[in-house]
Amino acid sequence: MRFAWIDLREVPRPQLQAVVDAAVHARMAGVLSADAELLGTLPPTITRVLAADGPLTAVTTLAGKKPDDKATKDAASTKDGAGAKSAKEAKPGIDVLLRKFTAQDELDALAAANRATGGGTGVGTPVAGFIGVRDDRTLRLSCSGAMALPYTVIHFADPTKIPLEIVLAAAESAEGKLVTVVDGLEEAAIVFDVLERGSDGILFTPRSADDVFALARLLEATTPQLELSTLTVESIRHVGLGDRVCVDTCSHFEEDEGILVGSYSSGFVLCCSETHPLPYMPTRPFRVNAGALHSYTLGPDNRTNYLSEVGSGSALLAVGADGRTRRVVVGRAKLESRPLLEIRTHAEDGRLVSLTVQDDWHVRVLGPGGKVLNVTELQAGDELLGYLAADKRHVGLPIGEFCKEV
Repeated sequence: MRFAWIDLREVPRPQLQAVVDAAVHARMAGVLSADAELLGTLPPTITRVLAADGPLTAVTTLAGKKPDDKATKDAASTKDGAGAKSAKEAKPGIDVLLRKFTAQDELDALAAANRATGGGTGVGTPVAGFIGVRDDRTLRLSCSGAMALPYTVIHFADPTKIPLEIVLAAAESAEGKLVTVVDGLEEAAIVFDVLERGSDGILFTPRSADDVFALARLLEATTPQLELSTLTVESIRHVGLGDRVCVDTCSHFEEDEGILVGSYSSGFVLCCSETHPLPYMPTRPFRVNAGALHSYTLGPDNRTNYLSEVGSGSALLAVGADGRTRRVVVGRAKLESRPLLEIRTHAEDGRLVSLTVQDDWHVRVLGPGGKVLNVTELQAGDELLGYLAADKRHVGLPIGEFCKEV
């Protein structure tokens, strides 16, 4: 699961306590500070990360445990005996010690420190590494760190996400966690999506408590598993010329995926994507011939939009026949006048669910099991897949008010 650490080191002093309180209240995964006393006041439910000055050049036995293998002893005897001060670095209420590394010998010392303390398995405090990536050498070193350390915190100097992609690929099998420094919520959202996997965590410096709560909302932004219903066709009828919307997304739909569309906010039909072959035109696996422009479609956060409102940059839910969902971005919406067909169905509870679509054989909806059905061949008694909403809507938002749609 993705997580965030809050960096307190550059938070404005007047905002510091409010940010700390917000981090605890919003259940952020961790807090980073150079102030050990401040970290000691935080509850153990949050990972307390101490930023230590200077590179580690020898083993650091944070729990006061002596090195017990030859490699660890050799590391402890090098670099001016820096390991001798390890016991002094142990701080109560510290869960992770963060040290900067800029060269391979410094990374080796961090790895040795974790071997000496059991890698944070209960006999000592785990040691994480921080590195700034600005060129090929530091990129390769960051990949090595991600493979060797329990946490590797990386600040990428350039805005391109290619270096992050390289680290993610290199550390695919690593047990440690990659934490990427971000400069805002927008970048955080991007970082979490890189290579579809994204960074395990982010390090974020808020300016106020509001930033912390906004980050918490971002971390919680997941799409739900929907419980789809079986709808039974009552009738289909030709209703004449009208405007319909094709929704072209920036994603490739699976064969059993589409989007939910309906004339009423209380019920939707699962409209099929153009992933399946057609006899007179190529497949367009990014497209759903969705329905008339008045129709509702379901998006993230349980919010609906009229198809007339959907356009480039809008976010919708791609929905599978098993109810799984994912967020997709609209590349464009294409509005054209076409003959229309009204499909009236009812759910098991008797609820009316209606859909108006282009009156053409190549427009399709999905039935139970992901069965592909051409709308012009539907008959009374046929079964479709749909979704029944529990709430009425006002400007797309669920609301508990009386509303009757006919």
